[in-house]
Amino acid sequence: MESISLLLGEALSPYQVTLAPSGVHGECLVTLKSSTGAIVVERAFSQAQLSDKRLLTDVVDGLRRDLMIAEGRLEPCVIAALRNAAQDKLLASRN
Repeated sequence: MESISLLLGEALSPYQVTLAPSGVHGECLVTLKSSTGAIVVERAFSQAQLSDKRLLTDVVDGLRRDLMIAEGRLEPCVIAALRNAAQDKLLASRN
């Protein structure tokens, strides 16, 4: 768990990353704090997401996206529009 915390800390710098056990199924609560100590993002992940290298990459990408939203650099509606466009493109390619 400590190595995962270090990896997340490096990937999400300058935010302070803490991991804490959460939930009855072994989930882990990841908290990102600003330099002032304010909680910016807090999300729970399964052990599988944190132990698999590919899934951990998705976790980091998701946390970066959440940080951009929290900082006001990305609007949630933009994400929804991008997802819909990608889904429409996928459906069109199947037809």
